[in-house]
Amino acid sequence: MAANDAIALDGFLDEETVPGDLHGSTARFRLTVSPTDERTDEMTLPCTVADPALAHAVIHDLVPGDRLRVSGYLRLPRTPAEPMWLAVTELAVLETAPELSDPAAVATAVIERYGPYVCWFDADADTTGVEVFTEGGTWVGTAPEPTDLGALFDAFEHRQAADGE
Repeated sequence: MAANDAIALDGFLDEETVPGDLHGSTARFRLTVSPTDERTDEMTLPCTVADPALAHAVIHDLVPGDRLRVSGYLRLPRTPAEPMWLAVTELAVLETAPELSDPAAVATAVIERYGPYVCWFDADADTTGVEVFTEGGTWVGTAPEPTDLGALFDAFEHRQAADGE
């Protein structure tokens, strides 16, 4: 493939990375790409890394929630039984995942992305409140119930528009 056939995508690592072989000289992960605020435009793309040095970094340095820019070559399936994936040749961490101060909370924390918003809630808590931030870390608010997220997003966007941001 020619160098100009490579593509670059920005996305979030939603799950742990895994070794692609027994020796850890390759790696695999899934990147969630959301180019617009529309949930229907969001996709999860399987990625593979064949370079041993890059694979080591992917396996040991990346954590769920990291925002990444990956470059590589899209491998399309030739038969219905073959998967589609991105063969990653370059990777950059654009933003590291926020660290939670309470290690016990990390075990039960659920982080979801909705376009430019990152939502956090404790799956084992007695409350149903959902803490919401922008992907840049700006506090949006707390939705009392997950069904109230849309209203919270709308209110935040109206506040931003009124403030001229």
